[in-house]
Amino acid sequence: MLFTRLLVALLAVLWFQSANAAENLSAAVPDYAGTATCTGCHEAEAGAWRASHHSKAWMEPGPDTVDADFDNSQFTHKGRTSRFFTRDGDYFIETSDVPGKTQTFKVMGVDGIAPLQQYLVETEPGRVQSFDVVWDQQNKRWYHLYADDAPPPEDGLHWTGPYKNWNARCAECHATGFEKNYDPGIRTYSSRQAEIGVGCEACHGPGAAHLAWAKDPETYGKSPFPGTGPTGLLPVFAKGQPEAEIQQCAGCHSRREAFEDGNPVPGTPFHDAYRLSPLREGLYHADGQILDEVYVYGSFLQSKMYAKGVSCSNCHEPHSGELRAEGNAVCTQCHSPAGNEAFPSLTGKLYDDPSHHFHQPETPGAECKSCHMIERVYMGIDGRRDHSFRVPRPDLSEKLGTPNACNDCHADKSAAWAAGELEKRFPDSRHRGPHFAEIFSAARQNPGVNAADLLAVAHQASYPGIVRASALDLLLPVVTPEIAEAVTDLLADPEPIVRAGALALQQPVPPTQRLPRIIPALSDPVKAVRIAAARLMIGAPIAHMPDQMAEAASRATTEWQQSLANKADFPETQLVLGGTALVLRNIPAAIAAFEEVTLLDPQMINAWVMQVRIKMAVGDMAGAQLSLQKALVANPSDPTLQSYRQQLSQQ
Repeated sequence: MLFTRLLVALLAVLWFQSANAAENLSAAVPDYAGTATCTGCHEAEAGAWRASHHSKAWMEPGPDTVDADFDNSQFTHKGRTSRFFTRDGDYFIETSDVPGKTQTFKVMGVDGIAPLQQYLVETEPGRVQSFDVVWDQQNKRWYHLYADDAPPPEDGLHWTGPYKNWNARCAECHATGFEKNYDPGIRTYSSRQAEIGVGCEACHGPGAAHLAWAKDPETYGKSPFPGTGPTGLLPVFAKGQPEAEIQQCAGCHSRREAFEDGNPVPGTPFHDAYRLSPLREGLYHADGQILDEVYVYGSFLQSKMYAKGVSCSNCHEPHSGELRAEGNAVCTQCHSPAGNEAFPSLTGKLYDDPSHHFHQPETPGAECKSCHMIERVYMGIDGRRDHSFRVPRPDLSEKLGTPNACNDCHADKSAAWAAGELEKRFPDSRHRGPHFAEIFSAARQNPGVNAADLLAVAHQASYPGIVRASALDLLLPVVTPEIAEAVTDLLADPEPIVRAGALALQQPVPPTQRLPRIIPALSDPVKAVRIAAARLMIGAPIAHMPDQMAEAASRATTEWQQSLANKADFPETQLVLGGTALVLRNIPAAIAAFEEVTLLDPQMINAWVMQVRIKMAVGDMAGAQLSLQKALVANPSDPTLQSYRQQLSQQ
């Protein structure tokens, strides 16, 4: 109990700071007005939106929204049975797929429309979880999202666990004006939102000031709401300025870590609200192709289309979400003999023709997306396409085992066959030269053997920023003061993800040398970079810093603290808190944080190990033994824990 109180006290301070920041922020933006207020003037856009997946991202349960069979149907998986039924107009799930005895939950929300529909239940007041038995819209059947990989009820990845919590992991991108409002002291949620579903204001921002402008533009123009554009809206999506639009979409369509407690105010630059995931193993293949569900942005940043100024709405109608044209026509808007005057660097050429794709017209092989946007299936049945728009590289598949579009279709042929076909048909192609994939693939096996090559990738300005930042990320396990010195020039790189990556590599540098390198980053215009710098302030000699530097350090550290407080319900955050407390030599707080990790996720082995090791180090052998026993109950066959059992038995 003492450790829990220490942890709660620590987070209470952070929570107070975060709540104050949120309160100040809410006072600085207009009020939300609701999608219904927009339809009177914007009926065409509203009509398109009503048919979109955005409008159905989160719905109240009812006969018009629930598509699944709730007529007392049953589904059994791994010996656990769920029954779906209605009572007095409400929808319920009775299931044995829970810790302990069978429970019945009322359906509180409906998530999505196609190709599957998922249902939300409240497992305790305020805590909403997404149920993992979902409805296949095409085949009209129940199925389990994770099939044979479905975890047992005691696992942190089970649908009742922290990683399937709707408040923390999902709602932000399925609602408008969402606030999570987690209380770490009592581990409860009091979440709220302006509107469920992705409404007009989710992208265009709170609309009250815009309504004031619409009613009386002249009066509003004399006293506009601070920070809004000329029509009272926060984001300004202007022709010829694609980045604002792309970053607004990327807030949800990306694999990232959030800094805030819910939706950032629309118009907030992406890197002020999130830390973008690099091209890490398990998320992306070594060549940057999608592997896990990474939600588009990290792929798109790798593309030449992004580099040339193409935006989401060049291909997708923004209100309906539908493609601008049918089939290959969406691509031939630009990739044709006529080209597109908006993108003058394009080569005018006939692409939608067998001379280019060498497949029969009107067949799957003749579709641009088949070759340049490989599809991967997530959530069992949901196909998502890679948005890096890459040229197939079966030659890399032959060397590295990465996938390629040719063998996606021609699965009966080898990568060598596909590479030979491309060489024969495109003998002068420039797409068979060296690729960063070869360096990344080797580094994933042993980053120390090619640190020089990774440094070269990081410094290659022609590579996309996410690729260069990923090279820096691969250096983290083997970073030395010499490597840190070699990337100091990148601390001023134009790309914020590169600057943040170079900062992370400064950790092994002695504090007296590290401080001059990170001080400028404490005032960086981008929050993700400032937070990266703040993490490095621990242990730095800051007692005699000039006032201006001390203030910058304090502001950046507060931003980092607030971002941690906003994710106090994440096991990952508690790991960071535990590690930070260790650096500060606050042993009770470190133990409390690591205990909180394993309370949230009992399968987090490294947090159990830290509890045991710390208690052994301070001579608390009984406490170490108790932690180990708890760890083994949750993970009885883990070899690391078994080795500690042997160590403790010899004490």
